[in-house]
Amino acid sequence: MPSNDVRILIQAAVPTAVVGAVAVAIGGAVEGGKGAVGALVGAVVVILFMGAGLYVLQWTAKSLPTLFQAMALMMYMAQIALMFIFIVLFKDTTLFHPKVFALSLLAGTLTWVAAQARAQMKAKILYVEPESTKDEKKETPGRSS
Repeated sequence: MPSNDVRILIQAAVPTAVVGAVAVAIGGAVEGGKGAVGALVGAVVVILFMGAGLYVLQWTAKSLPTLFQAMALMMYMAQIALMFIFIVLFKDTTLFHPKVFALSLLAGTLTWVAAQARAQMKAKILYVEPESTKDEKKETPGRSS
């Protein structure tokens, strides 16, 4: 992964982890141990899903640039659908508090998207390839004298 990609990943993951830690503290205070576990699982799921999605998008941007925008839209739709499926699957679980889990997923997802958007806007990513700096002999059109 190039340094820009790692920088964007870190700039999105760190605020999400901080929000996850706050969610664990609040979940533990409000709902006890099950609330803390629910918030922790929610934060981990967000970081894993969104991190994997960012990695796939960066790979797509480099190998198949013509599919990047469509892939990005599909990726975000799939991530949101998978998180919704997680909420539905674990709504009756006794391992952790499901509402705290769902709220942690929501807070983490919103934080990740906002932090990633901010990181992308602040990144200095070249839109075009710069010209080579080698001293190449330039050919001039027309007659040579």
